[in-house]
Amino acid sequence: MKKGNSDPIPADLLAELKALESLPDSDIDLSDSPEVTLWSEAARGKYYRPVKQLLSVRLDADLIDWFKASGSGYQTRINAALREFVLRHQTRL
Repeated sequence: MKKGNSDPIPADLLAELKALESLPDSDIDLSDSPEVTLWSEAARGKYYRPVKQLLSVRLDADLIDWFKASGSGYQTRINAALREFVLRHQTRL
């Protein structure tokens, strides 16, 4: 799987980016994006997606049946259960 954009940046766009980079902060117009002052609804890591690794693992059939009984998304629930276990036990290491 390829990550990122492998296409080269066109020369005109690169020149525009360099010009913007050289501007002092005081010359940048932020009128169309007001400053955020209310952080009560902010969520840390909302757009963070950890890298997933394809893995073959053998689990007891009754465990798989239990997770599948709740409907689709059972692999996500297994991942969440494992993450909760790790977070609970990582201070012991």
